[in-house]
Amino acid sequence: MRFTRALTAAVVLLGLAAAPAAADSSPSTSPAQDGDAPTAAGTSFRTAAEFEQGQAATANGAAGDYLYWSFPADAGQRPTVKATVKLPETHAAQTWRVDVYDGLRRRQACQWGAQARTADAGTSSVELACVLRTVRAWTEPWANDPLPGTYYVRLTAVNVPASDLGVPVSAEVRVDSKDIGGAAAVDGSLADPLVPGIAVTSGADEGDEEDRGAVLSAIEPEDGWSSGWWSDRWVWSGIGAVLAALAGIGGYALTRGSGRPPRVPPGA
Repeated sequence: MRFTRALTAAVVLLGLAAAPAAADSSPSTSPAQDGDAPTAAGTSFRTAAEFEQGQAATANGAAGDYLYWSFPADAGQRPTVKATVKLPETHAAQTWRVDVYDGLRRRQACQWGAQARTADAGTSSVELACVLRTVRAWTEPWANDPLPGTYYVRLTAVNVPASDLGVPVSAEVRVDSKDIGGAAAVDGSLADPLVPGIAVTSGADEGDEEDRGAVLSAIEPEDGWSSGWWSDRWVWSGIGAVLAALAGIGGYALTRGSGRPPRVPPGA
């Protein structure tokens, strides 16, 4: 019964992902060749520049622009997004903000970090950070928990004075993750990660995939997407079971005594 509920919830989540994924049939900005980080950012979710975790993606833009990047995050990871914006020598006070969205384009809240900061006039740079919650392999359809797949980073300045609109800036974005392991393991997993195009290609035959025009994300974790069922929780559970069995055997040996009491002859 528990497995059936998990399977039903996974199907519902993938159904929710179908709408945005199908709409994103156009390819997004791919990372540079030879595994180099991109040097330009996209202007929307559909054109977000892809980069791997551990890389430093850079871009030149202007105050008032929306800069988009995307990166993969797998189950058990806790991503930390850091962004640095370099400003010109002369500018008014500007407030910069970094937002992170999951594969369903749901904005993910930051556990901690300076998600928004104001750069006073004359400040040369501003640094932002957002530590996400741990990515889960599966979740309830009504929950807003982060799930495995593509994550989008949006960097922009809010409430920019009219005098600073179009002022050139340069930005650098980097993502690193901490592997939480079995502490974040759950019973269940998605059938497929939430990446652009996955809902379209999963329902198409191999022969007509090209006709459907869906383009999958070109990025994934170094070791591939995890299945979601294995974690070090199984190891600790096995160790706990062995220790419990040994404790039971030891307790029985201490309490059973030396055997049956000697028989007393009748009338003694």
